Amino acid sequence: MSKTVIAVNAGPRKGCNTDTLIAEASSGAEAAGAEVKGFDLYRLERYTGCISCFGCKREQNKGHCVCRDGLMPVLDAIREADGLIIGSPNYLGELTASFRALYERMVFQNLTYNRETPCCNRRPIPVLLIMTSNAPDTAYTGLLEGYRQSLSRFVGPTEVLVSGDTLQLHDYSKTDWEWSMFDPEAKRLRHETVFPQERKRAVDMGAMLFKSVEF
Repeated sequence: MSKTVIAVNAGPRKGCNTDTLIAEASSGAEAAGAEVKGFDLYRLERYTGCISCFGCKREQNKGHCVCRDGLMPVLDAIREADGLIIGSPNYLGELTASFRALYERMVFQNLTYNRETPCCNRRPIPVLLIMTSNAPDTAYTGLLEGYRQSLSRFVGPTEVLVSGDTLQLHDYSKTDWEWSMFDPEAKRLRHETVFPQERKRAVDMGAMLFKSVEF
């Protein structure tokens, strides 16, 4: 019986860096025998982050967010899945608001506030968190380690893939503003030489997500 992987794009731009790495990781998971189902957070029905209603703390709803909006199908699919790939660009030193909305509700539904059993998730699944950024790879080590720890504790064992110093536009010369903070040609060169290696790593990590899972 094949396993199911949920691939979530928390970035707005189709076909760009984040979307590309998610697709590569998904292809790796498929090559390992998984069935991949994708969600694009910027193209869902309207939703919010956690509204702190505490509905998920009631015994009959434990581990289930009860907020009925565009994120409910995503949360339901993740809960039944065997693995999760989620990617987001970095905006202003953080992951996107769409990522945060899903992250809040994914984690909070499993948080019990009980000292003995702080997490009620009885079915941990492996997670691959992908972040792309215009800044260098090393700029957000602490931020990503925090996410890695929280996701590992409340969703499942988490690995992180970062692609930094990314190419933001195919042709910088066609804009009517200055890009003087960096060298567009250097970014293009990196995109042509380093990004293909990161794409290959995403494929490998998508496959390795299930190293200990039998398909």
